[in-house]
Amino acid sequence: MRSGRRILRLWRRPSDPTNMKLSEISARISAKAALLGGVAVCGIYALAVWLVGPYLPAVDFAPDTGFRHYYWQLPNPTWLTRTTAWGGYLAHQLVIWGLIFYAQRRGLKYTKALHPVNVVALAANLFFVVLHLAQTAVFYDGLAQDVAIWSAQGSVVILLVLVLLMENQRRGLVFGFRAPGLKTAGEVTRRYHGYFFSWAVIYTFWYHPMEDTLGHLLGTFYTLLIILQGSLFYTRSHVSRGWTVCLEAFVVIHGVLVAWLSLQLWPMFLFGFLGVFVVTQMHGLGWPRWLRSVFVVGYLAGAVAVYAGKGFGPSVVEILRIPVVEYGSVFVLALLLTAGARVTQVLTNKT
Repeated sequence: MRSGRRILRLWRRPSDPTNMKLSEISARISAKAALLGGVAVCGIYALAVWLVGPYLPAVDFAPDTGFRHYYWQLPNPTWLTRTTAWGGYLAHQLVIWGLIFYAQRRGLKYTKALHPVNVVALAANLFFVVLHLAQTAVFYDGLAQDVAIWSAQGSVVILLVLVLLMENQRRGLVFGFRAPGLKTAGEVTRRYHGYFFSWAVIYTFWYHPMEDTLGHLLGTFYTLLIILQGSLFYTRSHVSRGWTVCLEAFVVIHGVLVAWLSLQLWPMFLFGFLGVFVVTQMHGLGWPRWLRSVFVVGYLAGAVAVYAGKGFGPSVVEILRIPVVEYGSVFVLALLLTAGARVTQVLTNKT
């Protein structure tokens, strides 16, 4: 009898995976390991899209009709193709918003290991991204059928701008110096950024069908990385400075390649996004001054070399377009967020 009870106790120990609770499983997974494994899964998913690409439905795409048009969409959509795209997106979005809300209400702290809600978020995101690949294979269409292309592009741009705003108090906005007047807006962004960021990336992910062109594959990989980042909330990996700057800077690779393949404006994207890195993003990494100086000199030398071949005329001004848009948007959004915070405070005090 005693031996039987002992065997039963051993079988029920937490070391037995079949008996471990979700909290025990999550506590044994480091956030760093989850991050590295997640990056590998993102790469495997992009590879799967490339392998499945030749077997996707053959679509006779409609000709481009202007700036609002997105080329990769069905010319004759049905209620079923629309329902699968919007249904998948809304389910994905609401689940992740619900998990963020749950995590905030629980008052979680930043830890080196995963919280149970992180495990659920990772599993939910994996399910929905696989679902979108299956939905593309069967029905093809995405949200692009009903909304303009600039809405997907704009959502990611605003996400990058809000990161600049949110990080102003820590790393500064211009060569390590903080921009004044952004503190309130930065605090609001830090408190609620998870909701907007998850919307921006999930909306963008479901906007596009899963295509196997190089530009699409890089874009898919990039959005998956941001989805992974969102799944690791309240862990140390979520606030790892090297990792978050890599996510910000990855837009250089994606933007330049897509521009080179289509618009032939790659210098504008290369030196525009690199300019933001040199002026702002690299100053939050703890690099010594000499290393930052090397990057500044290298950036200037590269710009001179490229534009010397093109001629120092009106084309060189294009270097400023992306930084002007991003930094200008920082102050516009800061003004709107600060005004909203003030109005909310007044209404709250009155009630």
